[in-house]
Amino acid sequence: MTELTLVLHNIRSTHNVGAIFRTAEGLGVKKIIISGYTPAPKHQNDTRLPHIANKIHNQIHKTALGAEDIVKFEIVDNLKSWINNNIDYKNPLVGLEQAPGSIPLQKFKPPQKMTLLLGEEVDGISQELMNLCSDFIEIPMFGQKESFNVSVATGMAVFHINTYYLR
Repeated sequence: MTELTLVLHNIRSTHNVGAIFRTAEGLGVKKIIISGYTPAPKHQNDTRLPHIANKIHNQIHKTALGAEDIVKFEIVDNLKSWINNNIDYKNPLVGLEQAPGSIPLQKFKPPQKMTLLLGEEVDGISQELMNLCSDFIEIPMFGQKESFNVSVATGMAVFHINTYYLR
């Protein structure tokens, strides 16, 4: 199994965040990094007003069903700085994005350790962050829509990544 960290950057929906936490817990993700305007569960040293933190936590809990209390997560104010300090050839940053040269998910051979970057629900990963990725993986589409919901795509990608070496 790959030692996998997820980066949730500018995911706006608490329900998507909750679903990703639940998937991450079920599929053995090591840690979630939360950055940008992604809503976060309550945490130690939370500086948000209590009623705001509680409201957001409860919305995340609606789909996470307690996984938000199990999966380790870190809130990062400066994602670029975090990437510069935590990403290297032993822990590459891979974007889940439709991009030129992206690898179809079914052909992707994950490294033993990696970080998967997820982008915004509508606009995907910004060009600035794409420039920091070593590779991109994409999920082939067979219908008329151009993309999957971010939490659904995350589930497919994490399942492939964390079961690759179990085959």
